[in-house]
Amino acid sequence: MAKVWIALLRAVNLGARNKVPMAGLRQLFEEAGAEEVRTYIQSGNVVFAHAKPDAAALEKVIAEEFGVKTVVVLRTGAQIRKLAKSHPFGRDTSSSHVAFFVEKPPAARLRAVAEFDRGDNKYDVLGSDIALYYPRGVQGATLTTARLEKLLGIRATARNWRTVEKLAELAG
Repeated sequence: MAKVWIALLRAVNLGARNKVPMAGLRQLFEEAGAEEVRTYIQSGNVVFAHAKPDAAALEKVIAEEFGVKTVVVLRTGAQIRKLAKSHPFGRDTSSSHVAFFVEKPPAARLRAVAEFDRGDNKYDVLGSDIALYYPRGVQGATLTTARLEKLLGIRATARNWRTVEKLAELAG
């Protein structure tokens, strides 16, 4: 039985590099067996129905079709809806982001994040994801997704909180 999934592609359509057209991406997902495929904005967010998608297979067909090597992080619609309701930093979400990891960070590695000098950046581990708060904006932030990847040794992609909320809405 198909359920709602969200695929989050890492580092696509950033300026002139890693171009992935959303219409082509929707078609590619349909050819891979997905149904009710929708994309949200140009940054590689795909909402679709599928029994059990395979991130590695999606990464492979995206590379073959578009010549773009990317990471695909999968979450169920239920996971995204739960995440969107659990903002840990108060009512204002304008300075909040989420780093989505391909696997749940182990507690032992999370200690490295706790020990890292984050300045005024805050974080909260929410299952396999880490919510980030940048009171001065992303520019100049110390606890970036790239830094988290290095500290944890796990690949990730990030979205701002507005995108998370919209994906939750689309996942219905």
